[in-house]
Amino acid sequence: MKIFVLLPRIPYPLEKGDKLRAYHQIRQLSKNNEIVLCALNDNAKVDEQKAFHALQPYCQSINFIKISKLQILIGLIRAFLKGLPMQCGYFFNRKASRKVDELIQKHQPDMLYGQLLRVAEYIRHKDIPKAIDYQDIFSYGMKRRRDIASRITRPVFNMEYKRLCRYEAAIFDDFDVRTIISEPDRKLFPHPDRDKILIIPNGVDHEFFKPQQQEKEYDVVFTGNMSYPPNVNAVDYLANEILPIVWKTLPDTKMYIAGANPDPKVKKVASDRIIVSGWLDDIRDAYAKSRVFIAPMRIGTGLQNKLLEAMSMGLPAITSPLANASLGAKPNDEILVGSNAEELAQHIITLLTDKAKAEQIAQAGFDFTNRVYDWGKATEILEQKMKKYGTS
Repeated sequence: MKIFVLLPRIPYPLEKGDKLRAYHQIRQLSKNNEIVLCALNDNAKVDEQKAFHALQPYCQSINFIKISKLQILIGLIRAFLKGLPMQCGYFFNRKASRKVDELIQKHQPDMLYGQLLRVAEYIRHKDIPKAIDYQDIFSYGMKRRRDIASRITRPVFNMEYKRLCRYEAAIFDDFDVRTIISEPDRKLFPHPDRDKILIIPNGVDHEFFKPQQQEKEYDVVFTGNMSYPPNVNAVDYLANEILPIVWKTLPDTKMYIAGANPDPKVKKVASDRIIVSGWLDDIRDAYAKSRVFIAPMRIGTGLQNKLLEAMSMGLPAITSPLANASLGAKPNDEILVGSNAEELAQHIITLLTDKAKAEQIAQAGFDFTNRVYDWGKATEILEQKMKKYGTS
């Protein structure tokens, strides 16, 4: 098949979950199919040449469409007036749409594959077999953000939540194939035929994320894009509620916050016991130099790639029920799960003081991710479903 892949962002570098998923799916799909890549770009700092070279081995054609701040503003206004989610308005504009149309006409693909509802407006009405990767349940993620928002911002989040609910359901029948990362997200989907959505989990590059022997500099590590609201919220939770409990028992415990684009709220927590790194050329160093990984997620949806990476590198991991619902690891066997700050803090203390327990959790978590999460197996499910609708 010739697959036209439309993305809201250039899938390189791999510092965000949607980029990581897109990159590995393209890499796997390219083994048996021709890939025409079209990626929107709202970030002038992205090195397009570097991204082109990273993606070139897997794509027949690579096309980046720049979106200016003015186009974004106009798109947001139009979305507001039309009752569409701001998520759509931010990424959609008429000039880009004309370019997408030209590329589709030029390449005559057998299948259109859009990642996230952010790009649905570009392709939802095309008379070509189509697939949409909802990835996460955006509406419920917005609901969680609304529930913890201030009185001033809560109406804005509530409006976006309601619009996302309507839009997720509205585009459902426009696509032949719909995918999502996890069963918990599918159960929350606002459509009566939600069971028709195909679950395509993420994977891990186990050859890349494998155990390394390095001197330990940090006791606990948390990674991710540090401008992403659920990660910012998790850092605040760690710094102000979880770690103070740990420090009562283990006052010298050092926390490493590793990831690109730290929000001002993340930078603010930096101290002699909380190190905030910013961008790292190789995120594996953060895992390898740390003893324990924690992802205390309270908002957001979908599968946490950071958990897969850490466990694949042999770290004992701690998380919340919210994050483990998508991951599916066995609590107290393959991972430790805490429902509040006290439980999460006690798990940290346990893994830092009980070497045998830490080694047992680390080994079981490593075995679990290697057994369950594989990009090749996951993408094969997607490819087989696409073939049922593709025209060649």
